[in-house]
Amino acid sequence: MNRLLALFVSSLLLASCAGKTNTYELIPYPNELTPRSGSYAVAGAAFTCDERLDEASRAVVEEFASRLSEVSQAESTVAYVADPAIGEGFRFIVDETLDAERYRLDVASSGVTVRASSLPGFIYAVQTIKQLLPAAFFGGETDAATVWTLPCVEIDDAPRFAYRGLMLDVARHFFSKEEVEKIIDLMAFHKLNRLHWHLTDDQGWRIEIKRYPRLTEYGSIRKGTVVKKNWDQYDGVPYGGYYTQEEIREVVAYAAARGITVIPEIDLPGHMLAALACYPELGCTGGPYEVWGRWGVADDVLCVGKEQTFEFLENVLEEVMELFPSEYIHIGGDECPKVRWEKCPVCQAKIRELGIKGDEKHAAEYYLQSYVTARIEKFLNEHGRRIIGWDEILEGELAPNATVMSWRGSEGGIAAAKMGHDAIMTPTTHFYFDYYQSRDVENEPFGIGGYLPIEKVYSYEPVPDSLAQELGNHILGIQANLWTEYVLSPEHLEYMLLPRMAALSEVQWCDKGRREWDRFARALPRLVDLYTRMGYNYSPVVFGVHAAVNSNPEKQCVEVSLSTLGDAPIHYTLDGTDPTAESTLYTAPIEIREGCTLKAVAVRGEVRSRVLERVFADNKAMGRSVEMRTQPLEKYRFGAPATLVDGVESYMSYANGDWTGWFGDPMDVVIDMSGASYSEVCLGTLVSKGEDIFPPLTLVASTSDDGETFTEVGRIEIPMETAADPDTLKKYTVSFPETSARYLRVEAQTVNPIPEWHGARGKKGFLFVDEICVN
Repeated sequence: MNRLLALFVSSLLLASCAGKTNTYELIPYPNELTPRSGSYAVAGAAFTCDERLDEASRAVVEEFASRLSEVSQAESTVAYVADPAIGEGFRFIVDETLDAERYRLDVASSGVTVRASSLPGFIYAVQTIKQLLPAAFFGGETDAATVWTLPCVEIDDAPRFAYRGLMLDVARHFFSKEEVEKIIDLMAFHKLNRLHWHLTDDQGWRIEIKRYPRLTEYGSIRKGTVVKKNWDQYDGVPYGGYYTQEEIREVVAYAAARGITVIPEIDLPGHMLAALACYPELGCTGGPYEVWGRWGVADDVLCVGKEQTFEFLENVLEEVMELFPSEYIHIGGDECPKVRWEKCPVCQAKIRELGIKGDEKHAAEYYLQSYVTARIEKFLNEHGRRIIGWDEILEGELAPNATVMSWRGSEGGIAAAKMGHDAIMTPTTHFYFDYYQSRDVENEPFGIGGYLPIEKVYSYEPVPDSLAQELGNHILGIQANLWTEYVLSPEHLEYMLLPRMAALSEVQWCDKGRREWDRFARALPRLVDLYTRMGYNYSPVVFGVHAAVNSNPEKQCVEVSLSTLGDAPIHYTLDGTDPTAESTLYTAPIEIREGCTLKAVAVRGEVRSRVLERVFADNKAMGRSVEMRTQPLEKYRFGAPATLVDGVESYMSYANGDWTGWFGDPMDVVIDMSGASYSEVCLGTLVSKGEDIFPPLTLVASTSDDGETFTEVGRIEIPMETAADPDTLKKYTVSFPETSARYLRVEAQTVNPIPEWHGARGKKGFLFVDEICVN
């Protein structure tokens, strides 16, 4: 951590601790905690343990005792006895009445008692104790002034959800065994218990399969990687890596010792180009195929009309099951285009053989994928395993015992629960940790897009009110996903995880109503100090200035509310200059009525946060009242209609909250321009054809004095996009004679259907709009 940031964190730590005793800055916070006064001196304390502790639990206790001896410079002995309750110091007692992940911790001035029934409970108790100790326990500088005590407290704790996961993608970019184990340590620190390991994809096969050696000899290496998002530019540098079976066994054992189960993912029947490049006979066309050097969704998938494809899958999965004792095997099932199956005579013959028919919901090829999922599930069930699949496995018919991982919002999980299936919530909106943590993307590591601040992670409620209690029990838990298309290094990996993993851990652990943002935020400064001491990189964005932009039609302005962690003084400018401690002090929402550049900074003594910058486009619609006559897709409504006239023009990330997305239906909005004269309207749009996002085909402006009868005053026709047109931000302007009509109607026609050259041809297209500027 650099010097200024270290000073900053230290100042926050002092502020949070001044004048307080027995504060419990614990993350995740226990579900039952009773404060007590006093403390217990731990230096040299003996460890008296129940002789019934299993070998793994003993290892946890002994590692803790050894570390405490090292940092406190006083020897702590460990003994195993029949009745540890009569011992002194730390007493670890096996209590078989407690559930596996529950623990009880009693810190009194006379000693510490830990009760649990098995390894997970003892692990979580020790993790809690560690967080209650001085920060020096985790590393860094220590001095003679450190007081090695624990605050007295009584805790009875267990997690809300049994499944508390993190998905790590090693297919797009590879991370060594040691790096994966470092992430496992981080998971254990936050009391997560499932590592979902995404081991195969179009861009690389990362797991050794002895029966198919080419999967790692050839399929683990791509010839080059696309440069950022320049789809036709590649770096020409071979890239690869894989885990031997021995390395995988070591990772699985390392995780198990920390209470974590590793769930492997073999993505099928799509995302299989790396395998097809090795064994082209498994594809519909026979190839040739290459390990993909770009991102996205490839049309080439496994040919599921061939029996040899299932022979291949079963042989691979047999070796996977030998390596992973997990009850669950993840089979992917996401983003599987059907274009090859539609033209493949073998797949079409299989459809006829099975008597598969399309219906009003899905074409026959979707039910062909359901056949694949059910067949693989049956195979795994016969071996005592269960499947998890991404929520696309709901399309067609869901396999009988499948668990659904809901990533395209919460809807998939809700649908699965209503069908009687278990689900794991992992929506892009709250748990895609490859999304940016800041809107200031120019100062962030390059990424896929999206905007996911830690506050939003923390805000998620996993069990929707729409589910009755008995159906809510089908929500097994929550998982965050870290895809690594643009994450190349361990430092970047940690930066994307931290401190958002802390918020994730409380959503997973804390009972409904137990989470409290202010309490959590007060604990963050100490937590990031621990990250630094443990040798992890983290994002400091949470300590910067945050801006909430809201349109205020009554005042016909945009109001900007500024905040920062710890309520430090915020200074700002509106002329584009960098703010200093002498700049205007923020005291109330800032009213903006014309174009400007807002910059703001939090000042904590000598330490200034990163400068927040917001550019507001000069336009007469800013802050006006807007009526939406057609509705955007609900999941892409975000702050609409207010965000359509808040003056903020966004960047290439449709899920960052600035954009409003219409799907199939045209955009039709009316702006109340009362009191203004104007002669043009400009529509800001995003084009990302790989995500089915197109520019409009027409843009029409109409005016009215009564809001009922409109007269068209301007129109432009926009050519259909071609495959060669670049994805980018595009503005379209309609000009017309100056008018002071009160109501301005703006209509934009979406692409429907998508053209034939596109992989989603014939389907509806998206139109994403960030701002409607009027001048």
